[in-house]
Amino acid sequence: MSETDHRTQRIWNKYIATDGTWHRKEGTAAEKRPPGEDLALLRRGLSRPVGTVLPMFAFYTCPVDDFAARRGEVSAEQEAEHAALALFGLHQQSKERPMHRGGVSLGRAMRALRHHDRSSSEAVDSRFEQAFSATAPETLHYRLRGLITQLKGIDQPLDYDRLCEDLYAWRRPPSRSRVRRRWGLDYYGWTQARSGKTETAPAGSPTTAPS
Repeated sequence: MSETDHRTQRIWNKYIATDGTWHRKEGTAAEKRPPGEDLALLRRGLSRPVGTVLPMFAFYTCPVDDFAARRGEVSAEQEAEHAALALFGLHQQSKERPMHRGGVSLGRAMRALRHHDRSSSEAVDSRFEQAFSATAPETLHYRLRGLITQLKGIDQPLDYDRLCEDLYAWRRPPSRSRVRRRWGLDYYGWTQARSGKTETAPAGSPTTAPS
């Protein structure tokens, strides 16, 4: 299975279209939404290592190294996907709108939170800095849980395919540095200003960066 193929099998892509809306049930106008019990199963993976929550195996899509699997080993890619799945289960819980949206990096999502009228920019800066400065992936996963809870509070979606990639990259210092640079640029609006685009923010938050 190719990288593109296994991405399409991830739970958020099964239910959420590329434009950030729910897929429709074939031949009807009814929306396809992830069952609440599936999201509950994903949340069981929060703060739990990959491969230790049996029902989550049904949601993994990463290619498996058979030799490593026989030895009880897992890959960094599998660990990243496990964390992203658990965070998505938290983010999407009880939400009417999809919480996955392609192109919305963690930095961009946190920027929307920072400028939301219900947020303290100083508090958001501090929480984001704690995640940004984490070194161990396990520490990052733990701190992301708090950030996702805050994003959920303002109905701010996030690109979970990109988050998978970022969590995978966090294992190695050079690629971790690249992720941090991108998050920082997105957080302070450099990438949006350069492209001439503004972030689409939820109701109640500004749609353009303050001067």
